[in-house]
Amino acid sequence: MTALADQSVLLTGASSGIGEATAHALAADGADLSLLARRKERLTTLADELEASHDIETLVVPTDMREEAAVAEAVDRTAETFGGIDVVISNAGLGRGSSVEDLSTEEYQAMMDTNVDGSFFLTRAVIEHLRRSEGNLIFVGSFAGKYPRPFNPVYAASKWWVRGFAMSVAGQVGEDGIGVSVINPTEVRTEFGSKDGTAFEDRFEPGEVTEPEEVAEAIAFAAAQDNSTVNELDLYRRDKFSGW
Repeated sequence: MTALADQSVLLTGASSGIGEATAHALAADGADLSLLARRKERLTTLADELEASHDIETLVVPTDMREEAAVAEAVDRTAETFGGIDVVISNAGLGRGSSVEDLSTEEYQAMMDTNVDGSFFLTRAVIEHLRRSEGNLIFVGSFAGKYPRPFNPVYAASKWWVRGFAMSVAGQVGEDGIGVSVINPTEVRTEFGSKDGTAFEDRFEPGEVTEPEEVAEAIAFAAAQDNSTVNELDLYRRDKFSGW
């Protein structure tokens, strides 16, 4: 038996980067997957790959996490398709702009709508399902959610919010048997950052910073817990504190 055999997982931000790598890791552990993101074509391709490589079921649910009704519908479809939800991974997030003075209202709103509101909409919708399964709710946080990020304070603030929200939700639902985890990576070689500049996957050479597969392994470890919970797991590149 694999670690997540017969369990259903709802994964947001699944179309690329950490989400895509996590989908592969969880499928290898036997989980059935509900894949959420805005890019339907990428989700469909990923679902086909997962089903061809692993004996699992997938559900493709194109979803904009900023839309309250769409998030609720995606959660309902997932629960109906799989007969419940055992693990939820809140991974969708984005970064925009840089300094406070230069950050446009549009960039500010995009980060807050996705990183903050999307996390809230998802959490509110899945708690009842996780209460039934005594499952795990996992947030992908960031190094920026624990330490100052001078070159993008608003992105950092959104991740501080996610971390504080997750920790407080853990206190609220722990007695219901729900595990809540936060995974905090530093830079990860993905397309993150491509909207405003060079993507991390192009900016860094392989091995220079964390790979998405490493973060996926950490998420899979948290997802496999069925008694205790991984409260918080930091995954930093080894030279992150050098020069401080």
